[in-house]
Amino acid sequence: MQAGLSDDASRPLLVFVGAATFDALALVERYPDPDERVVASDIRFAGGGPSATAAVAAARLGHNVAFIGAVGADDAGDEIIAGLQREGVNTEAVLRLDGVESGASVVVITRAAASRAISNRPLPRADLTSHAAARELLSASAWVHTDHIGWEPTIRTLGELEMLPRTSFDGGHLVEGFTAEGLDLYVPTIETLARRIGHLSQVELLEQAAAESGGAVVATQGADGAWALSPGETVQQVPGFQVDVLSTLGAGDVFHGALLAQIVEGRPLLEAVSRANAVAALSTRALDGRSGIPTRSELEAFLSSDRSPSVPDFQESR
Repeated sequence: MQAGLSDDASRPLLVFVGAATFDALALVERYPDPDERVVASDIRFAGGGPSATAAVAAARLGHNVAFIGAVGADDAGDEIIAGLQREGVNTEAVLRLDGVESGASVVVITRAAASRAISNRPLPRADLTSHAAARELLSASAWVHTDHIGWEPTIRTLGELEMLPRTSFDGGHLVEGFTAEGLDLYVPTIETLARRIGHLSQVELLEQAAAESGGAVVATQGADGAWALSPGETVQQVPGFQVDVLSTLGAGDVFHGALLAQIVEGRPLLEAVSRANAVAALSTRALDGRSGIPTRSELEAFLSSDRSPSVPDFQESR
């Protein structure tokens, strides 16, 4: 599928499994000192969480998306689910748990450095994927994407299903017992990959990761874009895009959802990564991790306009 995606539900189902939170965000000029009050120029409340935000990115780009996760039976849980539903994300397999609080964070973002400090409330503990609604979605999906919260239950449940979707993993966090073996798409950060494999060059890191997984590997490196390796190809660097950054909160999560959306449309990996870089860059124009995510038409307009990639062309590395 290329430009001209329809809005019906006949498109391939993309299922995202893992963390969803409700966050309070404050934009300040500088972090306060102990016992000091600093006036915020903006305060927002927004949904967050790696897989939940990735789901929103894919949905914003026009795809058929469902989210599997767990929230408390509280006001924050109501907000999390409502925020996903407003984006057209199917939430029928989100667990509502009595007697627990939904995941939440307080995030303070500094304007000058676009850095952030985060304090979070732990996510509800639950078996995310063994219940009937989750299994039905997983069985019907073309792709399943998980974060560090969703990986273990998803892999366990997929092992019990007859029809297996393709799998994608957000490797931004280290997960005990994780192996990339069998993944169709493995997307860590360069930093996390180095912690897993060793402090090697970017090329060596991706080559070892690809040998482990057998699938495609894309490793992100912040403003420097990403490194990509398709099976049988050579490692290449894909440049990022220069935009006026307000906050990088959630940009990596947005990248994951956008990348999967582009791959499902049948785009070659390097093109898919470049377009995902653009989506993630545009998302940094907003304080929260979601409101700046472009629609499909906004992405196409940006890509057809004059812009300044941080590196002029794909860089082949050996």
